[in-house]
Amino acid sequence: MAIKKLYRPKVRVNMEAAIEASELVKTYPPGVTAVDGVSLSVSAGTIFGLLGPNGAGKSTMVRMLCTLARPTSGSARVAGIDVLADPDEVRRRIGVVGQRHGADREATGRENLVLQGEFYGLAGRDLRRRAAEALERLGLADAADRQVKTYSGGMQRRLDVAMGLLHRPQVLFLDEPTSGLDPEARAEMWHDVERLAAQERMTILLTTHYLEEADRLASELAIIDRGRIVAQGTPARLKGDLEGDAILVELGDSDATPLDPSVLARLDGLSEVAFDGATIRARARDGSAAIPEVLAALEHNGNRVAAVTVSRPSLDDVYLRHAGRAFRHADHPDMEASA
Repeated sequence: MAIKKLYRPKVRVNMEAAIEASELVKTYPPGVTAVDGVSLSVSAGTIFGLLGPNGAGKSTMVRMLCTLARPTSGSARVAGIDVLADPDEVRRRIGVVGQRHGADREATGRENLVLQGEFYGLAGRDLRRRAAEALERLGLADAADRQVKTYSGGMQRRLDVAMGLLHRPQVLFLDEPTSGLDPEARAEMWHDVERLAAQERMTILLTTHYLEEADRLASELAIIDRGRIVAQGTPARLKGDLEGDAILVELGDSDATPLDPSVLARLDGLSEVAFDGATIRARARDGSAAIPEVLAALEHNGNRVAAVTVSRPSLDDVYLRHAGRAFRHADHPDMEASA
């Protein structure tokens, strides 16, 4: 089978923004809007996180930026190239690691990398050297000549990343790179991404629905919900914008006493009180000082408290502030069904 080669450009363009999107919209029949007017700018050489629940529009954004889906409206430039005017040139400059494994399971890890390199016009000694380097860099050298079907989930994911890096792209898209991995494999992947960012100095756009992953890896992130960006900034700044402490109260499972919203809303120093079933969230200027009053008010109302915690602001609190509901209850499985 003939392989259509995509040759890499000999000269790379230096730019402040590696990814620019302006008012991107993507709709699917029958009237499903997966991305609704998203604008963002990603600085070159950074890890940018696109954080949101399942179905929020993250993968659709990546597909448009990677030229795999045409925007309904809006514009975008990746590595300085217009994704609509010159999609082939965009593809030469990017690497993509999708949600699904891209390797041939019957071939070995090395064979997959060689095939990927040939697709980009690499050959001979240079291709063999790059394949060996990629295998070593991602901790797969000892398994290089094993069939991919014998790899663990974490190993297959690292091979996907190695394939995306082989042609040395300017921009690397990682779409949910740790989805489905166990905690140990996820931690290993985080370490790999951090090391790659430091060593390769490339721009990485990471989509994730893991709050901890975005907090750890992204130097800047955008929170996307229902196809729209609801907050953007560094994780530290987004959390810092939430003054005071976060209070989380879990009511007893057998508690049948109706909860009157005004019970806590009228307490001095308490704000952003939200009720979600048996869970109460609130913000307080001084969480430790507020807890006794919260417990007393709930007890007076006849509500039994199972647990209460106080913490500094988290990305979950940021999402709750801007999206109006807890992150864990925000999945929209139908939003990207047609993507």
